[in-house]
Amino acid sequence: MIAKSKVSRRVALQAIGATVALPWLESMPVFAGEAAKKAPQRFACMFIGDGISPPHWWSKGNGAAMELGSSLEPLAPFKEKINVINGLHNKEGDGGHAKCTGNILSGAALQRGRTIKGGVSMDQLLAKHYEEETAQPSLVLGCEQPVSGFHESQYSMVYASHISWRNPDSPIPIELYPSLAFDSLFGGKAGKLQGSILDDVLGQAKDLSGKVSGNDKAKLEEYLSSVRETEQRVQRLNKMAKDDAPAVPANQRPPAGQPKDFREYCRLMCDIIALGFQTDRSRVATLLMSRDLSGQVYPFLGIRDDHHSYSHSNEGKEFQSIVKCHIEQYAYLIDKLSKMKEGERSVLDNSCLMFVSEHWNAHNGNQVPLVLAGGLGGTLQTGRSLDYLKAGNDKRKLCSLYLSIMDRMGLKLPEFGDSKERLAGI
Repeated sequence: MIAKSKVSRRVALQAIGATVALPWLESMPVFAGEAAKKAPQRFACMFIGDGISPPHWWSKGNGAAMELGSSLEPLAPFKEKINVINGLHNKEGDGGHAKCTGNILSGAALQRGRTIKGGVSMDQLLAKHYEEETAQPSLVLGCEQPVSGFHESQYSMVYASHISWRNPDSPIPIELYPSLAFDSLFGGKAGKLQGSILDDVLGQAKDLSGKVSGNDKAKLEEYLSSVRETEQRVQRLNKMAKDDAPAVPANQRPPAGQPKDFREYCRLMCDIIALGFQTDRSRVATLLMSRDLSGQVYPFLGIRDDHHSYSHSNEGKEFQSIVKCHIEQYAYLIDKLSKMKEGERSVLDNSCLMFVSEHWNAHNGNQVPLVLAGGLGGTLQTGRSLDYLKAGNDKRKLCSLYLSIMDRMGLKLPEFGDSKERLAGI
């Protein structure tokens, strides 16, 4: 039962301290206005470079009866929360490497040569849409270092390394360090990474817990534990990096750590996205798990060569295991958000999490492999297998899907990329 005396968000923030944001609580409005009851909507994109393994990437049926190919098996627990969407086409991304990644979220025509020119990505349009309501307009994260130079196609490798673009000639720099991503959310004392940013506010948080509903008390405890756990993991990584690093001047912060194991690296980034969404510090995030022409290696899978090399034999068991590993990280974030409650829904129910690659298979952009998870606050039906491959090129545009998603998030545009129409049936 909700406490009779509502707690305003401003009072709550003062009680808990400026460096820590609160999750959505039923005992207080989400926004500064009075009696706001609707939980915020969020969008996140998780990207894998170099395509997928087509024979293992399929779905049949709907809801709990949905059947999934082996690449998508990690999503089996969430059949009723996902949409597997095949057959969408990114016209300006159909072709070889580099060209396909830089416009995966914009659908813009990219320019060859030394001049960088693409288009504003849909995640950044959403970030602009929400910038007055969130502390961090967007999280742009990555698990693989960007590369420079040019591909043999004469497209800059800048395109191959970035999916989020602030303007046509400027991609958003990717944050590769979990600790700095954590800092960007909480700022202030978090940047010192000494002790805990929670130590000096736990008392106030406990005082606040006496003024909210029983459900919110449990939610506050869960949230504080989640922040503490993520912070401790970041601190352990920083300590490991510090122990391995050469001596630096006392006034210079040691380099932040990056996990050597891809799974740990990716999940820590997912934890930070989850915290950003749970606290409403940010409503938009992208995570480039592996770039186009990826040099990522996966020794824990028992394979020796790099990601891109295996993509050319995309029906092989090695590449299949790489793709499935990426889907496992996607499933990890789905699961984490599904356990974060917001009133009668979960954070997942109020979000749209997209998994996408630029290729169907090596050098083939005729269709884009894509999965959505979450219902965007009840505006997006889930639990479906959708295939647009035979719908005709004008009816299967990737940018039509983006227009549909942005509509549901309150950003209505007359056109985007190569599309002026919303995707039918979504």
